[in-house]
Amino acid sequence: MSFIKKHEKLEKNSILLLIGIIITVLIGGLVEIIPLFRMETVIEPVKGVRPYTPLELAGYNIYIREGCYNCHSQQIRPLRDEVARYGHYSLAAESMYDHPFQWGSKRTGPDLARVGGKYSDDWHVAHLKNPRDVVPESIMPSYSFLARNGAKIDDLDQHLRTLRLVGVPYTDEMIENAEKDAIAQANGEAKMDISGLTQRYGENVNARDFDGQPNLVSEMDALVAYLQVLGTMVDFKATEEVEEAAP
Repeated sequence: MSFIKKHEKLEKNSILLLIGIIITVLIGGLVEIIPLFRMETVIEPVKGVRPYTPLELAGYNIYIREGCYNCHSQQIRPLRDEVARYGHYSLAAESMYDHPFQWGSKRTGPDLARVGGKYSDDWHVAHLKNPRDVVPESIMPSYSFLARNGAKIDDLDQHLRTLRLVGVPYTDEMIENAEKDAIAQANGEAKMDISGLTQRYGENVNARDFDGQPNLVSEMDALVAYLQVLGTMVDFKATEEVEEAAP
């Protein structure tokens, strides 16, 4: 009875009731939100997923700057028609180093989560310069200016250092060699020693002249490098074989 009487007092006093509601919501919110700051508790690590190389990160920044996420999503839902069209559904781990993530909320154009390796560099360059040359029905604007603009790579070490603060595992060596690695990736093995780049980011890094301009590390180089890595880090065939073998 004493508990009921106290409850009546709370319900009859609007100020006390409001304070009680606020305290309850705050406690509930903290319980929901605090675990999300511990990435290891919400994202299962997947073999092969690595931080972006400096050149890919420069392309990622251009992708955001130009608002590509407004028309292209990077999230394949586990629905039959989406998987049939785009490939394996998206895994949370694939976006664990994206700050911010590029899932998107609208598809004016196709989803890009698995676009890496699907088309050649030449196709991407032609598509970005004049989309209708390769997709006649496209309403995408031209981004030909990317081939004329030099990519901003002199401050990439600062980008890597900042991302490390929010959990991206860039090492001191990666930060120190950021500009050098970006130049090496945009030129490829034929012109430069890329051993340091592959040692830091893995043997499967795409390193070549992406835009066909050997004397310029352009924004086109950076964006195509970024597009060509999307969806390529995870070996989904191996993942599917493990899933099929599981009892």
